[in-house]
Amino acid sequence: MASVAIYLNFQGNAEEAFNHYKKVFGTEFSNPPMRFKDAPQQPGAPPLSEAEQNKIAHVALPILAGIQIMGTDMLESMGHKLVEGNNFTISLNPDTKEEADQMYKDLSEGATDGVPPHDEFWGYWGTCKDRFGIRWMFNIMKQW
Repeated sequence: MASVAIYLNFQGNAEEAFNHYKKVFGTEFSNPPMRFKDAPQQPGAPPLSEAEQNKIAHVALPILAGIQIMGTDMLESMGHKLVEGNNFTISLNPDTKEEADQMYKDLSEGATDGVPPHDEFWGYWGTCKDRFGIRWMFNIMKQW
């Protein structure tokens, strides 16, 4: 079923933040948090330090009215730098790749940057910053 989530980026304290949010909302993680060491090494990516390997690659927590917040730690070794404006993204989770492709096409019109939806190890994913400066993510998770 299609859904929308708010995706939050952190500079190394995603675990602390999400444990706080878990307490605030009285809910449990949708799945156990995934750490960078749990993800396959991406071709051409630099090796991660032990500290970076233990950072959060992905976490999801239901909050209110069927909305989830999701998050990750941004790693400077991977060229990520947290600045105000890139610390959140609206994550659209459509039912089909065709829907994701169409939304990407429409939202990326006049965009300043984007990654077209494509297959990743966790599912079908893409992102763009629209011409109004809003970041959008398109994500269809694989069924494990």
